[in-house]
Amino acid sequence: MVELLLLSRLQFAITVAFHFLFVPLTLGLALLVAGMETMYYRNKNETWRRMADFWGRIFKINFAIGLVTGLAMTFQFGTNWGAYAEFMGDVFGPPLAVEALLAFFLEGTFFGAWLFLDRSRQKLKAFSMWMVALGTNVSSLWIITANGFMQNPVGYEMADDGSRVVMTDFFALLTNSYVWHMLVHTLLSAYLLTAFLIMGVCAYHFLKKNSNEVFKKSFRIAVIIALVTSVMLSVLGHGYAQYVAELQPAKGAAMDAIWESGSSVPMYLIQIPDSSTGSNIVELLGIPGLASFLYTGSFSGTITGLNQLPQDELPPVGMVFWSFRLMTILGSLFIIEALAGLYLQKSGKLYTSDKYLKLLILSIPLPYIAIIAGWVVAEAGRQPWLVYGLLKTANGISLVPVSDVLLSIVLISSFYLVLLVFEMYLIKKTVVNAAGVD
Repeated sequence: MVELLLLSRLQFAITVAFHFLFVPLTLGLALLVAGMETMYYRNKNETWRRMADFWGRIFKINFAIGLVTGLAMTFQFGTNWGAYAEFMGDVFGPPLAVEALLAFFLEGTFFGAWLFLDRSRQKLKAFSMWMVALGTNVSSLWIITANGFMQNPVGYEMADDGSRVVMTDFFALLTNSYVWHMLVHTLLSAYLLTAFLIMGVCAYHFLKKNSNEVFKKSFRIAVIIALVTSVMLSVLGHGYAQYVAELQPAKGAAMDAIWESGSSVPMYLIQIPDSSTGSNIVELLGIPGLASFLYTGSFSGTITGLNQLPQDELPPVGMVFWSFRLMTILGSLFIIEALAGLYLQKSGKLYTSDKYLKLLILSIPLPYIAIIAGWVVAEAGRQPWLVYGLLKTANGISLVPVSDVLLSIVLISSFYLVLLVFEMYLIKKTVVNAAGVD
């Protein structure tokens, strides 16, 4: 049973993490390409058209492959997680149905229109891309609404036999406080990732001495988005951490490996947790009261430690702690890189700053890593609960042969690896050839 649980979780983690590699770029590029199409419609400046064509090509590739990867994830609810699907069906169904019927068809229909409309119908072409952007961003709302119930169940009652939850208040489900915290954080992260990818692509061309106006203008837009979103994520993340610590105390304590309850809890810049002993084996460079401030809003605030919480309801502390640390370190790096980029661009030194341009290229994967780390904190930090306080993960799986799950992991992982290589090849070819910008 333990082996089946671990493999089922691994399979879902692989499919979700891989699918989410495509989602943020789709969210960000859809809005930017829509803006570029609109600017070209308004002033007929050919630079905007070439920008829309170039980034639109990357959007097409990412959107198409991302669409394929989402299918396997959905199927797993009925195959590997049958008990969960039965328990959550009444609550989980409506948001996913609305997402499929409204958002998915909206983005799918207008994506086709945007593809096939020529420039003689520019107003309609721009409108179509705005509908795609609306569809992709609204889709996030409904997916996170479903996930939000798993994190903070609201608007429900238990069936008489206790076998499932029954939704009693759809409005409460939609206005769930967790949903809006996570939605804002997710969308800002997506726009940040998009900005850094654009900056990295532009940096590649600047290093190649291709100072085409398409890349100059794209960089000017992207660096501002990168700075605004990275700062907002840092500020809003502080509020989100306080919210999570109150809603799920074990997750909040695990994020900073706080083992003992107390007030004026310090934050250690260098820290290594050890779950086997319920303590940190290394604690260096502590800042008095900072952890209390981050999680309660007061330097003298009290935090409940992991050792004072039910021991059978603790998440994997090491995984949550290191993922949270990685995410926060990268978040600080993004602010520094965005500030440096804005300064270099304003001073006219950007195109000859080879070290900075190379750093931007190397930084393209970093927002992806930060986003996946954030989802690890959110999902692994909820463990051992599948639906917080209502259904444990071990009780949500289907009783299928372990060999079948293992085989499906191998097959899905192999297929996804092929898709990933294929997308990287197509995007690299698009970037190197810079089709549509000359």
